[in-house]
Amino acid sequence: MEELIQKLCTYHRPGVFNPWSEYDESCDLGPDAPAIRCQQLRDYLAPRLSKARIVLVAEAAGYQGCRFTGIPITCERMLLDQHKQIGSAIILGHRGQRTSRPDSPYMTSRPQREKGMNEPTDTYVWGAVVDNGLDPRDVLLWNIFPFHPYKASPFSNRTPTDSELAEGLVYAKALLQYCRPDIRLAAIGRKSAETLQNAGFPALAMRHPANGGASLFREQFARFSQ
Repeated sequence: MEELIQKLCTYHRPGVFNPWSEYDESCDLGPDAPAIRCQQLRDYLAPRLSKARIVLVAEAAGYQGCRFTGIPITCERMLLDQHKQIGSAIILGHRGQRTSRPDSPYMTSRPQREKGMNEPTDTYVWGAVVDNGLDPRDVLLWNIFPFHPYKASPFSNRTPTDSELAEGLVYAKALLQYCRPDIRLAAIGRKSAETLQNAGFPALAMRHPANGGASLFREQFARFSQ
């Protein structure tokens, strides 16, 4: 696991933020933010890497989620026990730490300032895990491009380029090497599915829950998780 985290920390590209090794004074609470995110990823992966029977791979880290938690498809409000459904106990086994600056000039929402960042997609995915009665340690969440691709503002998301998806695949392969041999793989969204399938991985494609896809995603996940 440490080798994977160190490998993640070495990635740097223009227009991409690396949550585990980069610090943005305008957005991050302090210079120890990358170290906090590394530790939270470590605490998340430790009980899952060799145990999980399902891996869900989404597209990329978003500014409302992994950008500030260091955990794929997971937002701050969950780690801070400010989320309506998902708490830190099922993710980390303990309360997490905030790394977003409440007074960041990019943060315009009062709930964000007071409770931390919140990501709807993260809510749909974690909600599906809980609603289907799964042990949260049986499901491992990841992004095919694990870093945060952004536009002009750090509080923005963009689709990873083809070259970024190819670079991200290296980390997905490294992650899967730690997993049990009978792991079941599913991809959330077309980009993730195509990248994995083109590389020879038998990943089931699921509808992304955003933009009206929530109901179909829930149905597909419920069938897959049985």
